Amino acid sequence: MAKKIPPLRAQDKLVFLLALVPYLMDRDRVSVAETALHFGVPEQQIRDAVRLIAVSGIPGDTATYQAGDLFDIAWDDFEDNDQIVLTHLVAIDDTPRFSAREASALIAGLQYLSSLPEHADRAAIATLTSKLSRGASAQPTAVAVESNALDETLALIRESVAAGTQIEFDYRNSRGESERRRIDPLRVESVDADWYVRGWCHSREDVRTFRMDRISHPAMTTEAITHTAGDVNLPETLFDTSAEDIEVTVEVARSAIGLLGDYVPEDAILVPADDRVRTVVRVPHFHGLKRLIAGLPGVVTVVAPDEARRAVACWAQAGADLYAEPRQVL
Repeated sequence: MAKKIPPLRAQDKLVFLLALVPYLMDRDRVSVAETALHFGVPEQQIRDAVRLIAVSGIPGDTATYQAGDLFDIAWDDFEDNDQIVLTHLVAIDDTPRFSAREASALIAGLQYLSSLPEHADRAAIATLTSKLSRGASAQPTAVAVESNALDETLALIRESVAAGTQIEFDYRNSRGESERRRIDPLRVESVDADWYVRGWCHSREDVRTFRMDRISHPAMTTEAITHTAGDVNLPETLFDTSAEDIEVTVEVARSAIGLLGDYVPEDAILVPADDRVRTVVRVPHFHGLKRLIAGLPGVVTVVAPDEARRAVACWAQAGADLYAEPRQVL
């Protein structure tokens, strides 16, 4: 005598159906026996569940079930051959999906992230990219992130992180001075259009930040890294202040005070001055101040000290003089 299958409780039946439908969707055709083996249940339970799926659906606008409101299966295959083939899905296809354009943009972003050394789980990024390609409402446009001069340095940093070795390079600081540095790379970050690598500098015995477009002749070494991102307390701010920094008083438009970012110390006092705000910024030298002011033309005005005003004024005048020089006609 065949063993009687105990009936499932309502909540167990729902959980089972929620697992069975995606399983069947992923397979164009599957036998009852194979499905039963996969879920570890009797074949008759699979047959009963498939019949229940075939009378399940979502009523239309009339609140009654019409043609197309229910799941459907290939009944002849099911009854004669014990094969399960879903021929109509309900609501599943109505799930919001990314457009092809949205999916392409996300895939391009993932391609870029995969090149950064701190994103070590390349398999997860590849899996997500594949899911975006399959799950979009249409086939995404083939995209590729354009390479630039930093790619070689980024690739070498990534290789260094994977190998667990130090990397060395020539670094030209904002004063124009060049020095060979050796670091344990810890993190790659960006501010606006500029990219930086933070690492433990063996020359300074401390964490330092390096602008990547000032790095030249990078090379991996055979020396193992002595510090990792988990070993070092990396500050939240990208630029660290120093006791040797120069304090410069500036006036800035109220709406633009946030653009000064890490240049404004946490304890800085903001003094209203008409429609602007007067405050203090810290820079390592006046050369760095020139770059800050150049990035915010008409928004920031240097107030003091006089040496800072002269440095910015002379630099701006030198740039203006270049436009006054007569052009050579070929």
